[in-house]
Amino acid sequence: MKLPVNLDIAFTHISKGLRQTLVAALGVTIGVAVYLFMNSLSAGFSKFSRDNIFQSNAHIKIYKSDEMSQALDKKALAMHLITNPQITTLSKKIINPANLLEQVKQQPYITHAIAQIELSTFYNRGKTQIKGTALGVNMIEYSGMFNTEKYMVAGSVKDLQGNLNGVIIGCGIAEKLSLGIGDNITMSSSYGVSKVLRIVGIFKLGNSMSDDSKSYVNISTAQQFLKEGPSYVTTLYANTQNPDETEGFVTKLQAITPYTVEDWKTTNADVISGDKTRSTMMNSISMSILLLAGFIIYNILSSTISQKINDIAILKATGFASKDVIKIFLLEALIMGLIGTLIGLGLGSVLIFILSKVYMGGPVGYFPIHFEWKLYLQSFVLGLLMTVLAGYFPARRAANVDPIDIFRK
Repeated sequence: MKLPVNLDIAFTHISKGLRQTLVAALGVTIGVAVYLFMNSLSAGFSKFSRDNIFQSNAHIKIYKSDEMSQALDKKALAMHLITNPQITTLSKKIINPANLLEQVKQQPYITHAIAQIELSTFYNRGKTQIKGTALGVNMIEYSGMFNTEKYMVAGSVKDLQGNLNGVIIGCGIAEKLSLGIGDNITMSSSYGVSKVLRIVGIFKLGNSMSDDSKSYVNISTAQQFLKEGPSYVTTLYANTQNPDETEGFVTKLQAITPYTVEDWKTTNADVISGDKTRSTMMNSISMSILLLAGFIIYNILSSTISQKINDIAILKATGFASKDVIKIFLLEALIMGLIGTLIGLGLGSVLIFILSKVYMGGPVGYFPIHFEWKLYLQSFVLGLLMTVLAGYFPARRAANVDPIDIFRK
């Protein structure tokens, strides 16, 4: 099949300057491969960071925030007084939590909602004592929200359901106190309440701060530790259909409760800021390399135009319009870019695959990098776009060649 004239000329130029074509394609290959690799790396770290956040943090939490003490009498405000406002000692108890929890569950954008009590505790065995935090929860509902069963290394979350004398502890606590399933552990709260509980499960989140200090007890047991009644709840947690749209959901929930409604982005603002910084840095580096590839193509096409200036003059003298000349050199740039982009995607895939098989150990496991088709498409489009833009300006210069001036020379 005979090729269109413009495409045939473009192929002729490329085949005659094969060395320059390979250099240009190599520049694009490296640019696209690095762009894909570094952005996959950034996406992998962001996913790993988000997974760590959602191990034990819900999309939205509802709680009673601290209040500052106020003057007893408004008339006192007119007096010259030295005041020292402090956080009040009012209870952080949520009034009628069962009703509020039911309202939250009825919202169409909510997928899970649970009540929780958090308390400071000491784990004791003999003279050994470890300070930590216990969460009073309905364990089945809690596991349904955070997939805790996935992190159990011994026992099951089901063994805690309805068990007022049971506890699930972190693997760090079990190791430090030499405890296992079926052993007893003495737990004490800051309210002077001590209980001997039976270990029904051991979990490992891969986070030393949690594994070395955290435990789960039945919500009724937590209420007993705090000397509170069966309606005592300090926090409600809720998961939504889309964690990236929690800002709008927070506004809706705030309309049905006087308590503070906070999304996970606010709670983990420092982590999110770090992810954005890393992503921006990775994008900047990879885009710089792509730009460098674009300059390589620009220089090669400019050199080709200088070498083929007589050919361009002949083409224009024989009836080729300026737009035809632009098409010829754009096609050359596009062919170089397509070759380099496809090879670059292949090279990037190999790099991603190799790194994804590197075991880092600890909570990280295998290196946090993974394939994302969105990044492949983005790399492909950017690779071609960069080469077309790099080829456009030399092509315009070629189109403006005056054949009469060239023939005079």
